[in-house]
Amino acid sequence: MPLQFNPVKLFAGTATQPLAHKIADAYGRELGSVTLSRFSDGEFQPSFDESIRGSDVFLIQSTNQPTDNLMELLMMIDAARRASAHYVTAVIPYFGLARQDRKDKPRVAIGSKLVANLLVAAGINRIMTMDLHAAQIQGFFDVPVDHLDASVIFVPYIKSLKLGNLTIASPDMGGSYRARGFAKFFNAEVVICDKRRKRANEIESMTVIGDVTDQDIVLIDDICDTAGTLTKAAGLIMDKGARSVRAVCTHAVLSGKAYETIENSVLSELIVTDTIQLREPSSKIRVLSTADLFAQAITNVNEHGSISNLFRVD
Repeated sequence: MPLQFNPVKLFAGTATQPLAHKIADAYGRELGSVTLSRFSDGEFQPSFDESIRGSDVFLIQSTNQPTDNLMELLMMIDAARRASAHYVTAVIPYFGLARQDRKDKPRVAIGSKLVANLLVAAGINRIMTMDLHAAQIQGFFDVPVDHLDASVIFVPYIKSLKLGNLTIASPDMGGSYRARGFAKFFNAEVVICDKRRKRANEIESMTVIGDVTDQDIVLIDDICDTAGTLTKAAGLIMDKGARSVRAVCTHAVLSGKAYETIENSVLSELIVTDTIQLREPSSKIRVLSTADLFAQAITNVNEHGSISNLFRVD
């Protein structure tokens, strides 16, 4: 019996409109319309402006701050289920609260697990996301998770730079696995910056493990928040004799004085994706789009195909 393909409809929350329009263009159809009604006290209510009965609905929304972005996504999921959508996929380019993936001290919440519970309770059938802070967060869900890898976007760009003495670096011990995975594409060495924190977003000390003399260093991380870790690591690496330092980060959170910190740093450039829209332009930030990758993943999911071919790097 031939496979049945339901109509596909793409919608976006307010936080991810620019990327969602690119995904829709790459997929070959227009983004559906959603109305967000707001009350004077800030309460809001999303509603779909067209029938979605029997459709495979893809809701595109990153859940970066403010938390209204997450709440908006949850309410869109609920609205889609109540409107008799056949299948609801939450496309979350940046999965917020992912850094809260374990109890690292007493009496704290595991925020990413709570978000997973909320999404499933709202009625999702599937999650599609990119570069979770910890890959094991996929296990927090009892529905399928398509975990896309941004290295297929970053690696070709790094190759195009034709860096003579490329060495991959991790800005902290926790990211060493990610850096090693990236280094295999270039057969490059890996160095690690070992940092000690006083508290969240504040570094007490940092040391470099490995030789960086006369090397072109590429720092690899998944999230750039205040940019403090990256820029401190870059400065230390240059002090140790590196020829150049640039950084690759999937999710450009860039809170506080991050833009100013990056502009004043020794980084040649910070290469990010468009999972989070930049608040302001920067001469040192280069944005690579994830739209084609997400569009292809949506196609494969809708046609009941594999997404493993999307992890190949040319």
